[in-house]
Amino acid sequence: MDMSKIWEWTTDEFLTVSASSSPTPGGGSVSAYVGALAASMTCMVANLTVGKEKYKDVEPQVKEILAEAEEVLGLLKTGLSQDIAEFSNFMDVLKLPKGTDEEKAVRAEKMQEVLVSATNTPLGISQNCFRVLQLAQKLAPIGNKGAISDVGVSAYLAESALKSAMLSVDINLPGIKDTEYQERVKAERARLFEQAAIICAETVAVVQSRM
Repeated sequence: MDMSKIWEWTTDEFLTVSASSSPTPGGGSVSAYVGALAASMTCMVANLTVGKEKYKDVEPQVKEILAEAEEVLGLLKTGLSQDIAEFSNFMDVLKLPKGTDEEKAVRAEKMQEVLVSATNTPLGISQNCFRVLQLAQKLAPIGNKGAISDVGVSAYLAESALKSAMLSVDINLPGIKDTEYQERVKAERARLFEQAAIICAETVAVVQSRM
């Protein structure tokens, strides 16, 4: 199945290929998909709030949340496709010749480049999931009460997708020789995990208080 047309697949096709022996869509891509679903829930509740007389006082804020959530949704969709492309690039580097010292050196250099790129992509997915969490937190106190539980769904999914995508970071990081890069990524991982847990808990608490 053509991976470049993944967004033309039905949901059933996506699940079928994900469950098959095909290495893609893999963990990073599936995490992006879940993150996109989280963003869609924030968008939905925002759309159900905008235009309602009962929520006219908060409409400007909700419109801002909606616009950013739509942007992040697009970024997560791009991240999914990019994660698949990164795996293809990685496999291409593995196939490079290594018969001479020069070929080995070129291959080693390319491998470092592709490992960094393949780490940055899921890291970006995690960061965008964090943005979804922040938007859910903003929407929780002011979104349409009739659909407020879906803001909680958004928060739970976003935190889960954030952590899941980071596993693709964790598996690539040991192969990267740039220790400064490694430390920056590890620090960002710790920051995201710590703050995401707090935001998710606070958001769900607000959601539950409004149900």
